[in-house]
Amino acid sequence: MRIIKASAFARAGMLGNPSDGYYGKTISVSVKNFWAEVIVYEWPEVEIVLSRQDRCHFDRVEDLVEDVKLNGLYGGLRLIKASIKRFVEYCQSQGLDLGGQAFSMRYDTNIPRQVGLAGSSAIITAVFRGLMEFYGITIRKEILPTLILNVEKHEIGIDAGLQDRVCQVYEGLVYMDFDRQL
Repeated sequence: MRIIKASAFARAGMLGNPSDGYYGKTISVSVKNFWAEVIVYEWPEVEIVLSRQDRCHFDRVEDLVEDVKLNGLYGGLRLIKASIKRFVEYCQSQGLDLGGQAFSMRYDTNIPRQVGLAGSSAIITAVFRGLMEFYGITIRKEILPTLILNVEKHEIGIDAGLQDRVCQVYEGLVYMDFDRQL
């Protein structure tokens, strides 16, 4: 059995944040000690295995309350499902046959939530990378950040700019110019 592991790193905005949403320029850097990852392998049906942050079993009701305080009400499951949906729709629009192959996907992240390290887009980027490898499909780097952004904006309703996704797709220290004329 072929097991695919794909990841994406957190992103820290060094300069220009949040001018990516206003056609400005930014410099961002990958933070490689914080990551999101997916593990994908062939399976008889499509299965998404919840991460430890999305657990739904608690010993006591107080444990549930603590979990919500720590992780919020929205976990990674909606990001995973929305990413898979957008990936499939993109492949269909490009005439790419996925061959009916089903998979199991597990996901995890150690990116702290709600602190501006682009955890949501890291999960989505990892999903796209995992699915591209699983199905043997290449999506050009120039297109990938917009696809990832569209998952957040149009599938989930998160208002965001391109900075996080560009840095996560290209990795390292990245200068970005979001001028409308480019």
